[in-house]
Amino acid sequence: MKVLVTGSAGHLGEALCLSLLAANHEVVGLDIQASEFTSHQGSLTERSFVKRCMKGVQAVLHAATLHKPHVATHCRQDFVDTNITGTLNLLEEAVAAKVQRFVYTSTTSVFGDALVPPPGAPAAWITEGVMPAPKNIYGVTKAAAEDLCQLFHRNQGLPTIVLRTSRFFPEEDDRPDIRNEYCDENLKTNEYLFRRVDISDAVDAHLLALDKASTIGFGRFIISATSPFLRKDMTLLRDNAQKVVRQRVPTYEQEYLRRGWRMFPAIDRVYVNDKARRDLAWQPRFDFAAAIEQLRQNRDPRSSLARKIGSKGYHTERFTDGPYPVA
Repeated sequence: MKVLVTGSAGHLGEALCLSLLAANHEVVGLDIQASEFTSHQGSLTERSFVKRCMKGVQAVLHAATLHKPHVATHCRQDFVDTNITGTLNLLEEAVAAKVQRFVYTSTTSVFGDALVPPPGAPAAWITEGVMPAPKNIYGVTKAAAEDLCQLFHRNQGLPTIVLRTSRFFPEEDDRPDIRNEYCDENLKTNEYLFRRVDISDAVDAHLLALDKASTIGFGRFIISATSPFLRKDMTLLRDNAQKVVRQRVPTYEQEYLRRGWRMFPAIDRVYVNDKARRDLAWQPRFDFAAAIEQLRQNRDPRSSLARKIGSKGYHTERFTDGPYPVA
């Protein structure tokens, strides 16, 4: 199958290209930046460029985007141009080229303000049924692009799957207080409990979405590591996360003690991946319990693909106050 991968120079784009090529697919890589996997260098905002890239393509994996770390360095119009107009151009040309399936990489950031409950409320149990409430231009444009995907399925019959991915970036956290309080590996391991996914599992979800798109037609799915928490844990999780984690993954405590690591005192949301596991037959392999077992054996808990892709960053320039500026 000939697959167009947008964002081929990025974390997920490169991982998708590698995995597709390993499965003997023909890959067309599109990105504004040159890379080993970018066969067409240019902007999604140029409709004629997108049209040229779409020739002979049977499926699209649309991972290109301006990300949250760009909010402080790019204007709102840049986000509209790339995330909305770029997606519209792809959808229009995909229909014109009679593409058979389209997978859009969205983000759990579309949930925005729904992710942080008011003081005294339980932690938020985030499923696809939660109403998005974007809190910045990044979330607004990603949510709008999701709606474009649904529109093109409904009106043009394009089988389209939206994957709302949680964190998979390897860069340090953008919050200086968190960076100062937790070492990076401690922080990312904690996040597997509720808001992180290994890039290998994210790639698997995209490939399954390609396979299932024609059958499903249209669907939105949360792609995040399987959490050990239950709905009934949400009240205590907001006040005493250590106690809940001790109940659900008791092996963690000894390993954290050995490493001098700490659990978050509270967790405010949990991403629930039940729908993706059921409807896409997705079987994520990397979660908190698996990470603890790898750490116990003094092994890197990340997948081999995550280690191979490494860190790419989001900006060409360097900043004195962190990995990227915060708006």
